[in-house]
Amino acid sequence: MNKKMNNLKLPLKDMEKEITQLESFIKSDIDARELKRAIAVRMAVEGKFYHEISKILGVSKFFVGHWKKQFQTKGIEGIKLGHKGSKGYLTALQKTEVIEWLKNKEYWNLDELVTYVEREFGVIYKSKQSYYELFDRAKISWKKTQKINPKFDE
Repeated sequence: MNKKMNNLKLPLKDMEKEITQLESFIKSDIDARELKRAIAVRMAVEGKFYHEISKILGVSKFFVGHWKKQFQTKGIEGIKLGHKGSKGYLTALQKTEVIEWLKNKEYWNLDELVTYVEREFGVIYKSKQSYYELFDRAKISWKKTQKINPKFDE
């Protein structure tokens, strides 16, 4: 049994198969974190040293080793994100409606936005951050939502 081996103790044909899998995954539409994982693993499979990879990608040597091991035990599934996040409660069209509503107002109030979203769409976000993101998408800064000298004090 005199198969040519790389420095990972894999037969050359297995290494080529892994690189082909990784290349295909890298070219697909993936999250930036998955891309970094796949590139790190591909470089490791190709025989680059962990310290070289960590310098090139700006990650730790632990990162490289961890994701290489995940790939070896689970394949491509091992380097994919486990949690993709939840779907937003408002559809894209509903968000557009909220943003237009915000843009047509002279004064903005977080409580009023919360009430509007609940009344119009039946949605109550757990985090205020979701409402702030709606303000942001409407290009309204949080400071703009504050009344400026409502009593006209000097």
